[in-house]
Amino acid sequence: MYKKNAWEKYSDEKAFNELNSFNKNYMEFISNAKTERECVIEAIKIAKKAGYKDIKEVSSIKPGDKLYATNMGKNICVFKIGKDKLENGLNILGAHIDSPRIDVKQNPLYERGGFAYLDTHYYGGIVKYQWATIKLALHGVVVKENGDVINVCIGEDENDPVFVITDLLPHLAQDKMQKSAAKAIEGEDLDLTIGSIPFKKDKDSSSVKENIKKILKEKYNIDEEDFVSAELEIVPEGKARELGLDRSMVLGYGHDDRVCAYTSLMAVIDSKDLDRTSVAYLVDKEEIGSVGATGAHSEWFLNLVRELMYLENKENSELNVRRCITNSFMLSSDVSAGYDPLYASVFEDKNASYLGEGLTFNKYTGARGKSGCNDCMPEYMAKVRAIMNNNNIYYQTAELGKVDIGGGGTIAYIMGNMGMNVVDAGVPVMSMHAPYEAVSKVDVYEAYLGYMAFIKDIK
Repeated sequence: MYKKNAWEKYSDEKAFNELNSFNKNYMEFISNAKTERECVIEAIKIAKKAGYKDIKEVSSIKPGDKLYATNMGKNICVFKIGKDKLENGLNILGAHIDSPRIDVKQNPLYERGGFAYLDTHYYGGIVKYQWATIKLALHGVVVKENGDVINVCIGEDENDPVFVITDLLPHLAQDKMQKSAAKAIEGEDLDLTIGSIPFKKDKDSSSVKENIKKILKEKYNIDEEDFVSAELEIVPEGKARELGLDRSMVLGYGHDDRVCAYTSLMAVIDSKDLDRTSVAYLVDKEEIGSVGATGAHSEWFLNLVRELMYLENKENSELNVRRCITNSFMLSSDVSAGYDPLYASVFEDKNASYLGEGLTFNKYTGARGKSGCNDCMPEYMAKVRAIMNNNNIYYQTAELGKVDIGGGGTIAYIMGNMGMNVVDAGVPVMSMHAPYEAVSKVDVYEAYLGYMAFIKDIK
């Protein structure tokens, strides 16, 4: 149903309870999965519970098989093998599992003015001032020189300490208040406060840094040099929560793009009796250009297709791989900028996405003159539109704000460059890239239903 209030679909108690049950599970997922590695771990748990096997454990495939594959702990693909030959193409739901955050530098630990800090470098397009004075947690891994991996999660348990990036009191911030929002807090000022008790080295000297080093060693077996081979991410602490007196929304960290990752994953896992092999492809590094071994630009996905085709017929034909890719259909499952009435001037209201109106399609993204976008073919858009209408999926179309205001992109163009049909389809998000973002429960559920309809019917 195009541009309708999706809540009208959930007026009866049974449908409303199903919507809430799905969102409860989603809230648990994003509360437990605040990094890419944690997303992969949670996705594996869900896949294994549903009977999926690691692709490394099989020597052949047949229709109905359920497989998953991972890459460096930061990508996961979940496959449900269909009845058709792989050469005829895949139905792909592609989302990213990295989110804007603040990372710890390689040589981060220092002391100044009686406080110990971790030096940082922000990741992705954050609004820097939003990250000051809120409770923060530390997630990630530290890899010892001998290869041992120490998993770090500090700040989520109620017995844990939390961390903060401090800010200047308004009484002394007259000059600061004159700066632009982009300059009010500089990137090098986003350092994390982690302690203030000095360790007595001898009768004449003490050091807060030395005390922190002592705690890191005794409690976590982390030496200062281990930061060189660590991946530590600073994220907002706490669980996702229901938002509003009517509990109609979800407030949490990382909706962009884990809301689409989770709905894509569950759509593949919950789908049945598929003609075409369907895939949930969850990738890293989208927020910084999809680069590197775990980004969508890498060869990992193509290598997986080669592996699958070998498992299907024990042949290695690059031509058949290319045919498979060209015959594939994809939804680039990524979020859209939800209309915010408090900032109406940056939206073009006829082409904005609204919370509560369902799954959002962005025929093109890019910036200003469609620069850098994937511009979906109308023939493909017509197919997708028909599937949504035939399955009673509530959906809408949108652009990312007014033409000259800004823009953005997704992994859609990368897959489009391979020759497949792709269109962006995701959940509208308010306060996107902020520490806490908001989505509508009904849009989350409609995205899940829409993704299931797509992988079942597109051909």
